[in-house]
Amino acid sequence: MSEEPKSIWKKPWRGARGLFLWCLVLTCATFLIIFAITLLSEPGSSEDLLAFALISSISFVAGMVLLIFFVSWLCCWRNLKRILFGVACLITLIALFYAEENWRGKHAWDKYKREWEAKGEKFDLVSLASQLVPDDQNFAMTTLWVEEVSGMMGMTNAMRWYGDKVAALGHTNFVRWLQMPVEYWGKGSEHIKLTSERYGNWQKGEKFDLRAWQEYYHRLAAVTNLFPVASRPQSPAEDVLVALSKYDSTIERLRAASKLPYARFPLGYGDENPFGILLPHLASLKGCTLTLRLRAVAELQAGQTEKAFNDIQLMLRLIESIRAEPFLISHLVRIAMLQIALQPIWEGLADHKWTDAQLAALDAEVGKLDFLADYQLSIRGERAGGVGEIDFLRHNRKYIANIGDTGGYSDEDGNAHHADEMNFQKTIFRLAPGGWFEQNKISTCRIQTEYYLPIINLRARAFSFDKEKQADEAIEALVTNRNLNDLFAGLVVPALSKASRKFVQAQSYTDMVRIACALERYRLAHGNVPETLDALAPQFMGKIPHDIIGGQPLKYRRTEDGLFVLYSVGWNETDDGGVVVNQKSRDPRNESSSKVDISQGDWVWRYPAKE
Repeated sequence: MSEEPKSIWKKPWRGARGLFLWCLVLTCATFLIIFAITLLSEPGSSEDLLAFALISSISFVAGMVLLIFFVSWLCCWRNLKRILFGVACLITLIALFYAEENWRGKHAWDKYKREWEAKGEKFDLVSLASQLVPDDQNFAMTTLWVEEVSGMMGMTNAMRWYGDKVAALGHTNFVRWLQMPVEYWGKGSEHIKLTSERYGNWQKGEKFDLRAWQEYYHRLAAVTNLFPVASRPQSPAEDVLVALSKYDSTIERLRAASKLPYARFPLGYGDENPFGILLPHLASLKGCTLTLRLRAVAELQAGQTEKAFNDIQLMLRLIESIRAEPFLISHLVRIAMLQIALQPIWEGLADHKWTDAQLAALDAEVGKLDFLADYQLSIRGERAGGVGEIDFLRHNRKYIANIGDTGGYSDEDGNAHHADEMNFQKTIFRLAPGGWFEQNKISTCRIQTEYYLPIINLRARAFSFDKEKQADEAIEALVTNRNLNDLFAGLVVPALSKASRKFVQAQSYTDMVRIACALERYRLAHGNVPETLDALAPQFMGKIPHDIIGGQPLKYRRTEDGLFVLYSVGWNETDDGGVVVNQKSRDPRNESSSKVDISQGDWVWRYPAKE
C-alpha cells in the first residue's frame, strides 16, 4: 500500500538538512530586518543597501552557528580542562616574558647609568638644577615676580610656584608690572605698527631711527593715552623717553631686585611630567629686554650715557638670571635677549659714548656669558627631560598616544611611511613590559650623550661640522628605522644638532663684543685702534678669543677712516673679506626690512662710515 509523500513542512528539522533550513530562515529574517533598518536610517542606492544587508545577515548567522558549536564543544569536561590548562600555560608564559623583559631592561639601564654617572653625567633635572637659595636673596622670589607670575598663570598655578607668597599679596587683582610694551596693539583700525627697520640692526650697521618712534608716539596719542607725550615736540630721543617714562618706577624696582646675589625661579624640576613644566617667566624677561633696548638707545642719543649704561647692565643681569636653568628653551630665549642687548652696546661703541671704566665693566659682564657651556647644559637638560618623560609615560600609559608626530614620515630614500605604523607601535607600548621603557631611556640618552654633546668641544672651544653631520645621520636613522627599543627616543628627542649653531653664533658675537670693547679702550688710550689684535693683550684683554668656526684667529683689519672690521668666517667656513649677505626681502619695495643671512658671508662687527 502506497503512502502519500509528506510535506517538507511536516518533516522534522533535524540533522544537516535541518541545520541548513534553520540557517536559511534566520538569514532571510536577519536580511529583512537589517535591510529595513538601513533603508530607514540611511536612504541610498538600493543595490548598495541590498549588498550590505545580505553580507551582514550571512555574517551574523555564520557567527551564531560557530558560537553554538563552540559552546557545545566547551560543555564537554575533557575539552574544558584542556582549555583551562592551555590558558594557564599561556598566562605563565606571559608572566615569564614580562619578568624577563623587565629584568633585562632594568639591568641594562642601571648599567648604562652607572657607567656614565662615573664619568660625571647626571640623568635627572633635580640634580642638574641649581641649588635652593634663601628667598630674601633671590631675585626670582621678589614681590615684583610673585605678582607678575600670578597675573600670568592665575592664583591656582601661581601657588605651585610661590605658595603662601601669593596669598601674602593680600589681593587677587594681580598687576603684571613687567608687561611694558613699547608699541600699542589695538584692534582693527586702531592698530598702529612700526615697520621692522625702525628697530635698527647692528649686524647690518643700522642704528635705531628714533624720528620714526617720535612720530609713532605722537600719532598714537590720537588713538589712545597708553603712552604720555610732551605738549611740544622735543628731540626724537627726548620724546621717546617721555613715552617710556610710564615704566620708570617699574624699571627701578626691577633694577633693585636684580642686584640680589641669586636668581632661581621655582620651576617644577621634580614634577612627574617634565614636558609639562611651565616657564611663564621667559616671555616677561624678553619683553623687559625689548623695552630696555629702546630706552637705552634713546638715552644714548639724548646724551644720558650713564643711564644707558645702567640699562644695558640690567639687560645683561636679566640674561644671566636664567642661566642655570637646564632647559633648551630658556637658553634660546637668553640668546634672543643677547641679540636685543647688543644693539645699544653697538650704538654706544659706534658713537664713542662709553668711558674706559664703562667699557671695562661691560667686558666683565659680557665675559660672564659662556654659551658653549650653556649648550652642554641644555643638551643634558633635554636628556634628563626625555628620561623623565619616558618614566612618566610608563606610569601613565594613556598619554602615549598623544606624544610625537602622528602625521607619518619619509625615510632617506623618500619612501613615505603612514602614521598608522607609528600608531601601531604606540598601541603595543600601552601593554608593553616596563623593561622596554628602560631600553628606550638608553636610546634617548645615547643619542644626546654620544652625538649631540660632542658637536661643541668645550675644551677647545670649537664647533665640529663632522660631529653635527653624524648627529643628523643618527637621528635620521632613529626615526626612519625605529624599533621597539628606541620608539620613544625618536619621539621625545628633537633634532637638536642645529640648535648648537645658535649657541655658537651667540658665543661668536659675545667674543666680538669683548674684543670691540678692548679695541675702544685701546683707542681711548692711544688715539687709534691697533694694527693687530695682539696689541690688546694683556692690558685691555687677558686672552684674545679665537674663531669658533675653524679654530683660527678672528679676522681683523684696520680701515683707512680709523675704524676697523672684525669678523668670523661663519658657516660657509670661507673668508669673504667681511661681507654681510642679506636675505631676500619679502617686500621688494623695502629692501631695508630684510634680515642678515647668517648661512652665507661672514659674521661681521663693524661701524657705519663717519659722516
